[in-house]
Amino acid sequence: MTCCAPGVEAAADLASEVPEADDDLLRAASRNLGDGKMQIELAVPDVHCATCITGIEGALGDLNIVDNARVNLSTKRVRITYHSEDGVPPSQLMDTLKKAGHRAFLLDNAFDDRSDETMRQLLRALAVSGFAAGNIMLFSVSIWSGADEVTRTLFHWISALIAIPAVAYAGKPFYTSAIGALRHKRLNMDVPIALAVGLALLLSIFETAVGGRDAYFDASVTLLFFLLIGRTADHMMRERARGAVKNLSRLSPRNAVRHMPDGTRQIVPISEIEPGMLIVVAAGERLPVDGMIVAGNSELDCSLVTGESAPELAKHGTEFLAGSLNLSGSITIEATHPAGESFLARMISLMEAAEGSRAGYRRIADRAADIYAPAVHILAALAFVGWMFLSGDWHLSVLNAMAVLIITCPCALALAVPMVHMVASGRLFENGIMVKDSAALERLATATHVVFDKTGTLTEGRPRVQRQISGSAEMANRAASLAQFSSHPFSRALAAAFDADRIEIGETREVPGSGLEAKIGNDVWRLGRADWCNAADRSNEGGSQVWLSRNDEPVAGFSLADQPRADAKSTIAELKRTGIGITLLSGDQADAVQDLARQLGIENAESNLKPQDKMDRIRALQAAGEKVLMVGDGINDAPALRLADVSMAPSSAADVGRSAADFVFVRDNLSAVTFALNMAKRADRAVKQNFGLAIVYNMIAVPLAVMGFVTPLIAALAMSSSSILVTLNALRLRLGRNSPATKPDEADVPHMMIAEPAE
Repeated sequence: MTCCAPGVEAAADLASEVPEADDDLLRAASRNLGDGKMQIELAVPDVHCATCITGIEGALGDLNIVDNARVNLSTKRVRITYHSEDGVPPSQLMDTLKKAGHRAFLLDNAFDDRSDETMRQLLRALAVSGFAAGNIMLFSVSIWSGADEVTRTLFHWISALIAIPAVAYAGKPFYTSAIGALRHKRLNMDVPIALAVGLALLLSIFETAVGGRDAYFDASVTLLFFLLIGRTADHMMRERARGAVKNLSRLSPRNAVRHMPDGTRQIVPISEIEPGMLIVVAAGERLPVDGMIVAGNSELDCSLVTGESAPELAKHGTEFLAGSLNLSGSITIEATHPAGESFLARMISLMEAAEGSRAGYRRIADRAADIYAPAVHILAALAFVGWMFLSGDWHLSVLNAMAVLIITCPCALALAVPMVHMVASGRLFENGIMVKDSAALERLATATHVVFDKTGTLTEGRPRVQRQISGSAEMANRAASLAQFSSHPFSRALAAAFDADRIEIGETREVPGSGLEAKIGNDVWRLGRADWCNAADRSNEGGSQVWLSRNDEPVAGFSLADQPRADAKSTIAELKRTGIGITLLSGDQADAVQDLARQLGIENAESNLKPQDKMDRIRALQAAGEKVLMVGDGINDAPALRLADVSMAPSSAADVGRSAADFVFVRDNLSAVTFALNMAKRADRAVKQNFGLAIVYNMIAVPLAVMGFVTPLIAALAMSSSSILVTLNALRLRLGRNSPATKPDEADVPHMMIAEPAE
């Protein structure tokens, strides 16, 4: 198995179906990031290995207009952030990639699904090489058994007639890749393979032509057979890792039915949907974007989003996320986010980022593979020269050099990290946990202390108003009208508890950690913390306090209470059992925080903290040598999430909280924290084991090949076996039970997705 992606020729054929893009198309396909920056994703079907990634990113990085370029090997895409300068067309990106030896194309909707053709070509090549190897082995047995010279020569020629077309056909993925690399003056892992196979075949033809005793047709064909086994397994693993992203993409329909202002209906691409548009969703269809129900009644299956199998009632005013399945009646939703920012789009982005990132271990492996490529050829050349000096037998020297070329291919080293991270990310995804980048997996494995937020993290995040402490009914309604402008759980509770005033509200702003401020007429209203609203602290009366003030005068107060998550106590107990430190940091009042801490068994709990205070506590823990995992949601947690060594947030968190977090768990279970920690530690051990396996393999195999104790055929078997061993070690992460918070039928998200594809 090699570090290179399969099917170079197939990828080229498929990519050629996509027309080359001009500047107008490139600009249209780019996303405007603001400040003059643009971002575009291009398909690069010829990308093969770490050397290709380095070449692409390096070539693009040398351009003045490019700020950043990142290649994703599994999806065969490059994401480029650039700024458009006068006189510098975006097509320069395509030209630069072409000069670097990699063609690039605009993505089309079917491009990701074409890898099935690559798999078919690999399987055909594998079948041809296996058939040829089996038949040539039959003739070889007779030769090894002592056939006379005439019979031996006849069998050699028959073997040649089988081997030459078989090697030519089955070896195409390696030859095209190697020739492409050499044409652009670079090396990849297919160069030594193509060289070794070619040398074995040519040497065998020469020996047959001169009537020699030994020929190596069986070695050349069987070598390809073993290499193709590894390559096919590699391709299957990558496709399996990509399956979650592909299946998520299938869930999102390409078109939606828009309810026009004049009452008519029009089919529009979901890319054209903007917030405020009305979208009609028929029974049996999935919501194309996040939206709020404005007409119709139905039941929605939200298991993809929440993990809950029970349908949820959809009625006027309720909000649902993209991907939820409409089960019964037709409904009309008002889009709350564009398609590119919907729940499904964010989840797809997180999954793609997990593979495309460069973790610390992965950078080490990629760098080692880059150095290894030229080292392989140098070592083979030295082996040839050394054996020529010692024996003077060019035939033996070539054989030993071929064995070195094959056995020293750093496939196991190149696969050591990405295989583990792909399997671990897929396992987490199946259990409702999205990984933003694989570097976060490494950081999570080192976590020694977990810092929790309270509301929406340890609690359900759905507090209810217990009572009104002070103020009139009119002021309660005024608080509800202001609360509609905030996504804070306390604000949502107030908005649900009282009828909102029908008044004209001017500009509003949310102050993280304090509350909401709004202008109504000439008055400045505040809704939030007691001290921010100049109210006396009455937290000793129980519950969390929210106050309303007008021009710094408190006019109403409310007591709210929230319930702990059902599995919060067991999660805290499990973390304690593993020896990880736990701290609760909250902006709520002392009594509410201490009461929750007592219920859950948390000794270290602090209250009345502002965002800066949380950051100070995290810095103190880090200064004491702790590796901090922050688990929180909401706007006021975003700075702390970014400051922590690694972070997690529920999918119900505010957008800024999700963006700041390294992990997002989409199900309403806190056990995602312990499951992710356990998976990260297992992945870390698997990476170290894979590095150890690769190093031990090379320490044993390379000296044996150089000393002439390994034939090319044995070298191919050993190299493929080492790669397969590394892959099997990574697949051990698939073993074990699902997260205790998920039922087996709810945990297998990819299976559910395949069962119900979007039309």
